[in-house]
Amino acid sequence: MLDDFAPGDVLADVHQVHGAIVDVVEDRAGDQRPRADALVTGRPGVVLAVRAADCVPVLFSAPDDGLVGAAHCGRPGLAAGVVSATVRALRGRGARRLVAWVGPHVCGACYEVPEEMRAEVGALEPAAVTTTTWGTPALDLGAGVRAQLERHDVEVVDVSRCTRESPDLYSYRRDGRHAGRLAGLIRIRP
Repeated sequence: MLDDFAPGDVLADVHQVHGAIVDVVEDRAGDQRPRADALVTGRPGVVLAVRAADCVPVLFSAPDDGLVGAAHCGRPGLAAGVVSATVRALRGRGARRLVAWVGPHVCGACYEVPEEMRAEVGALEPAAVTTTTWGTPALDLGAGVRAQLERHDVEVVDVSRCTRESPDLYSYRRDGRHAGRLAGLIRIRP
C-alpha cells in the first residue's frame, strides 16, 4: 500500500531492457537507474519497482532472511532467464525460503505470436507454449514464469489477471503505445 511508505524510503527502479540483468541495490541513490530487468536488496526502506503493461511483474521475498526482489519478465526476459537470474541473486545473498508473487500480465489465451516465435521460446520454456482462444499460436508468459519458479523451489502466489481482458489494467496489446504501465513494488520495512 502506498500509505505504507515511510519518510526517507528510497525508490529503486531500472531502465528495463527485456533481458536477464539483475541489479543489486545497496547504497546507490534513488535517481540512478541502471539498465536491467530485476532488482534485489537486503536494505530496509528501499522500494524496488518494476513496470509492466502486459509483461509479468514478479515480486520476491525471502521473509526469514531480510531480502526482497522484483523482476520484469516479458517474452525476451522469459527466454533469457530473468526469473532464474533473480532467484540466483537472492540465493547468492543468503535467501533460503523464497516466495514470489506473479502479477497481472497478458494471458496465454490473448498473447498471439508467430509460430516461429512460439517454437523458439518453447524450446527454452515448454510451459509457455499455448494457443489463443481463436486458435492461433500463443505464449503463456505466466505459465512459463510459474514453471521456472517451481523448478527453483520457490513458493508461488499467483495474483494475476489478464491485462488485455481487464479494462481496469493497462495493456499494450489492447491500447497500443499510449498504454500506461502497472508497477510492482516491494520493500523491507525498516
